[in-house]
Amino acid sequence: MRGVIYPILALCALGAPAAALPPVSSPLPQPRPELRTLAVSTAAVRREPTAFAVTRSPRPVLRGAVPAAEDPGFRRWIAEFRTRALAGGIRAETFDRAFAGVALQSRVVERDRNQAEFSRTLWDYLDGAVSDTRVANGRRAVAEHRETLAAIERRYRVDAEVVVAIWGLESAYGAMRGSTDIVSAMATLAYDGRRRDFFEAQLIAALRILQAGDVAPRQMTGSWAGAMGHTQFMPTSYLEHAQDFDGDGRRDIWSDDPTDALASTAAYLAHFGWTYGQPWGVEVVLPRGFDYALTGERVRRDAGFWRRQGVRLADGGQVPDHGQALILLPAGAQGVALMIFDNFRVIERYNPADAYVIGVGHLADRIAGGAPFRASWPRGDRALTGDERRELQQRLTAAGFPTNGVDGIVGPNTIEAVRRFQQSRGVVPDGYASLRLLEQLR
Repeated sequence: MRGVIYPILALCALGAPAAALPPVSSPLPQPRPELRTLAVSTAAVRREPTAFAVTRSPRPVLRGAVPAAEDPGFRRWIAEFRTRALAGGIRAETFDRAFAGVALQSRVVERDRNQAEFSRTLWDYLDGAVSDTRVANGRRAVAEHRETLAAIERRYRVDAEVVVAIWGLESAYGAMRGSTDIVSAMATLAYDGRRRDFFEAQLIAALRILQAGDVAPRQMTGSWAGAMGHTQFMPTSYLEHAQDFDGDGRRDIWSDDPTDALASTAAYLAHFGWTYGQPWGVEVVLPRGFDYALTGERVRRDAGFWRRQGVRLADGGQVPDHGQALILLPAGAQGVALMIFDNFRVIERYNPADAYVIGVGHLADRIAGGAPFRASWPRGDRALTGDERRELQQRLTAAGFPTNGVDGIVGPNTIEAVRRFQQSRGVVPDGYASLRLLEQLR
């Protein structure tokens, strides 16, 4: 969901346009981010950050972010926006109540313009995303809300542990819902102009929420970029998917009671095609002599095909039949191998970064009593930086293995180019874009 604006959105929890952005086509040619070189927060594990952030170059501040009373330009913008909002169906009293005391937020502008890249490996991310603490807290949350979660699961046919895992990654089970005033933040970002259309749409949606009476203006809080509540919905997606599950007449995702937020997340996943009882993925073992050209997003086959190839579950059992599946190697042949199913794509609608999806899925499995991944990760490897990923693409293309663009996103085209380069060198063609491979190209 975050990826509809930034296909590899990777910001710290409560610091990004978070869950449930309205899905649209990605503007970049590579639909998924590189699993091995993730831009993720370096916040302490105790904060349990969840997501990813697009690398952007910091831009100079074009106008000073000062208190509203000292910024006549912001006042003029509010007056102009008020005209547009009222023409769009927002009542004058709703608008005026929402904007009472609203000020330009310098911190929001600074955070939006200065999102540094932190390269982090998938396994480092998972160490925090599926830490023992987060697993234990998730099991506690399931026990505490067992009846509510069972009722949500029955109504929406979405597995409760997955809903709880999203809750855990988005707000540490409600402990980090965000305290930024949403109207002030959205107005600041719309006025700032870098993404005016997007944030004006979010601000109109926020006003519609207020007009419906779901929350009071100053109680509508969340991240600096507009994500709200226990499971971090953006205002537009709140309008489309939020639920009044407890029947009190309000779709309340902000209060200490997570009921409506959890139901809203289940409704979101159900809307995008969740298959009840289907795993997001399973860990598998590939046989000696396996054809690595069969891995990746472009090869989807049924269970019978993979069984004939000798693919087994990590515990030695037969791979399950849940329809078409593909083999994902997030760390190449030396790391965990996953067979992923359609529900993987549904979680992607919440956040399209592979590592986020794996984090949600694996956390859900662990909350349900599942074991950690059996295979090891290549922990001696470090993540490629953004510049190194772009250099890798440039050098692959120059060597005759075109990546169809230089954007720093190691997606299917780059993985295929890496695989063909590896074949030319007589090494396992697993498509793993490592520092060692970049050094060979150099």
